[in-house]
Amino acid sequence: MEFMGKRLVHTPEGVRDIYGAEYVNKLNIQNLFQEKLSSYGYQGIQTPTFEFFDVFSREIGTTPSKELYKFFDKEGNTLVLRPDFTPSIARSAAKYFMDETIPLRFCYAGNNFINTDNLQGKLKETTQMGAELIGDSSPEADAEMISMLVEALLNTGLKEFQVSIGQAEYFKGLCAQAGLDSDTELALRELISNRNYFGAEEFLAGRNISDEDIKALLSVTELFGSYEILDEALVFARNDRSKKAIERLQKVYEVLKLYGVEKYISFDLAMVSKYNYYTGVIFNAYTYGTGSAIAKGGRYDNLLEKFGKPAPATGFVVMIDDLVAALTRQKLCPAADNKNLLLVYSCDAAQAIVEAKKYRAEGYSTVMMKQEQSKEAYEQFAKTHHFAKVIYVN
Repeated sequence: MEFMGKRLVHTPEGVRDIYGAEYVNKLNIQNLFQEKLSSYGYQGIQTPTFEFFDVFSREIGTTPSKELYKFFDKEGNTLVLRPDFTPSIARSAAKYFMDETIPLRFCYAGNNFINTDNLQGKLKETTQMGAELIGDSSPEADAEMISMLVEALLNTGLKEFQVSIGQAEYFKGLCAQAGLDSDTELALRELISNRNYFGAEEFLAGRNISDEDIKALLSVTELFGSYEILDEALVFARNDRSKKAIERLQKVYEVLKLYGVEKYISFDLAMVSKYNYYTGVIFNAYTYGTGSAIAKGGRYDNLLEKFGKPAPATGFVVMIDDLVAALTRQKLCPAADNKNLLLVYSCDAAQAIVEAKKYRAEGYSTVMMKQEQSKEAYEQFAKTHHFAKVIYVN
């Protein structure tokens, strides 16, 4: 029994408790991020924590099946804890807005669940916030999504970060130009995304691919940096698909300059997402103090069609836990307005209740308790549990 008691107070590998000042800080950052999404007119949507397995199946192209938390309902249907919000939003839009022709703007917040290997050291339950723009295929829509992300990150207090933009179609065009089949493309994508130049070179050697096409495919690993790399990319694009992809990025950049966020923008044509549903402009946000991107997004023009509503779409998600960690390590966490009071009374409960009601009417969260310990004990309690101050009655 003693062993079981010790075990019961611990969490499983990959999940954690968040409480006190850390939780207040997290909520404050979420609220600041949400402020900017709301200012762009994005309306909240809430989807279920678990869905049918088919919503996240391999055909739709999200998280690998082995990383999904799967279970069964009473009817024997396979259900999945949500690993990714975008397919859920797409399903919901297809169900409730099938005949809508005016673009839809949604935003969301919630937890997702991915059963990663314990050795990766990643949380298996994380909080995400994001936005989706459905029904607009224009470069302006891509730019709106990226600029909104930049402004939302700035609103949380983050100062030094970059949004790196890629183009899924550019690499796909080069692969088609070289005559690669889907399996070969998938294997090469893994090497390119890891910037494994020599591995990619060895992989392509001995295959029936021209030297010119091999050079073009390998060049992708070096095509990252400022706006000028788009001109370099055009040199290797000997097909319309890749050329149009670069032209799209050029148009998006012109709109981003109108928003005034170009200082936060760079380009990376080796960026390829594990999510197969991305079809065009893709982007990741990076800052120091974290080991991976704090936000990811892109265009997914074919996803809604799988749910019966053909419509272009673009969106992004920010990993709130990683954003909080970055702001904390950079000592940039925005100060939350602490209006928590600890009201301690000695004997007259009636007077204490009158005082507590007065403070609550003024907008303070007021905890009332009878004094049974020293003032030092209550001062320490207030410090530990995020109270702005202690007020003594009587």
